[in-house]
Amino acid sequence: MHISASWDPYLSQEFEKKYMETLFSFLQNQSSRTIYPAKENWYAALQHTDFGDVKVVILGQDPYHGPNQAHGLSFSVPVREKIPPSLRNIYKELETDPELDFNMPEHGCLTQWADQGVLLLNATLTVEAKQPGSHQNRGWEQFTDNIVAQLNEHREHLVFMLWGKYAQDKGRVIDANRHLVLQTTHPSPFSPIVDFSVAAIFPKPMHG
Repeated sequence: MHISASWDPYLSQEFEKKYMETLFSFLQNQSSRTIYPAKENWYAALQHTDFGDVKVVILGQDPYHGPNQAHGLSFSVPVREKIPPSLRNIYKELETDPELDFNMPEHGCLTQWADQGVLLLNATLTVEAKQPGSHQNRGWEQFTDNIVAQLNEHREHLVFMLWGKYAQDKGRVIDANRHLVLQTTHPSPFSPIVDFSVAAIFPKPMHG
């Protein structure tokens, strides 16, 4: 399943459950349609960030549904793709924070963040092309809820960035006495620009 072995003790049994069987059956039936990201990138967040290396969790909702955008990390796009508006707003907040040495990169690829311990996790790991939300309520949310629950239970002093109501609802299981939970509006251009409090949480200066 292209998942780091570090996640196996916490997630391996999920793949044997009925809801995952139903989810994979649904995905197989969608094989004639264009699905994003490519199958090898469904679990990219778990490939780039080992369970024991997670420092920060940033929860997204769906993968991007346009061509060549989604590659398995929330808010991220491959290097040659145009920076999405939400990510551009995140970059702007980083750039204007006086405590952080950050210059806005010319790309929107966040694999370096993931490799430093930022788990960039979407609630739903696949989507049909040009059909936002098309794979919601098929089982992915239960799988990613379990990821959040396992981190909450088996790790301590993590930072959970919950941007927007959807992420905040998903983060209700997080024990705020053991972890730092930061909540604010979604970085979408349709939301007000606010302080995302990123300078205090990243493990070292983040560059493009």
